Amino acid sequence: MQHIQWFPGHMTKAMRMMEESVKTVDGVLVVLDARAPAATVNKKLNKLFGAKPVLYILNKADLADDKKTDAFLSAFAKTGAFAVKCTATSQGAARTIGARVGEMLKEKFARDEQKGMSRTPKLMVCGVPNTGKSSVINALSGGKRAATGDKAGVTRGKQWIRCAGFELLDTPGTMPPSFENQTLARHLAYIGSINDDILDMSELALEFLREIADTYHDFLRERYGIEDFSAPLVMYEQVCRRRGFVLRGGDFDYERGGKAVIDDFRKGRLGKITLETAADYAELLR
Repeated sequence: MQHIQWFPGHMTKAMRMMEESVKTVDGVLVVLDARAPAATVNKKLNKLFGAKPVLYILNKADLADDKKTDAFLSAFAKTGAFAVKCTATSQGAARTIGARVGEMLKEKFARDEQKGMSRTPKLMVCGVPNTGKSSVINALSGGKRAATGDKAGVTRGKQWIRCAGFELLDTPGTMPPSFENQTLARHLAYIGSINDDILDMSELALEFLREIADTYHDFLRERYGIEDFSAPLVMYEQVCRRRGFVLRGGDFDYERGGKAVIDDFRKGRLGKITLETAADYAELLR
């Protein structure tokens, strides 16, 4: 099994930049991937935030299992944290997020009003790569102000973006410098938060099939015609056979099969899948 470890040099610089920038903001928006909320929570950032209010945005909710997403929202609520689910690229996302931002900053607005102050709140937007930070910013700002992409590490520098009612500070994607939990590391790889170039996609697909076989076997049966779930390799070869990934001589083209499986998951072609449960990872949400 491949051991996943990825912490590009620019991320160290990003962490230092965020440490300075957080002093100038009134709150923080942390963008998570609703398919892997636990994997995309970076606990190392919490020390940077200090007492600043935080809103967790479970983005890409259209690709995630609705019941599991709601369970994560409940888990965040139990810790006293603000959280919201959305699909940043859909209509209404700005309104949904904006309403929760208002709730998060309610006490700040009340204090400013008592002092006779009126200024535009400043919020820092952060998250691990490819969770959709830039899409959230574009939704809130009403235009393509931030660069977006489906590869890890699109945003490299910081930039201030003015929105209706507040200013947003976009920051580069950040990762924990080590991956003690390799299950969560794989989840980051599945959703595209880790550079595909360093990954063995065949191994990744095998692990993915193993992980979801019990919970989402109906999706695998419908998409790939899988009937035998006895082992990951058996499932994998059924995928290759169904998709025609067979080399001359009858060997399976595992490389193409691996890329196809991961791509199908990322694009939502398999169905609405969430890789984690709130009960299993409650300690990461505190």
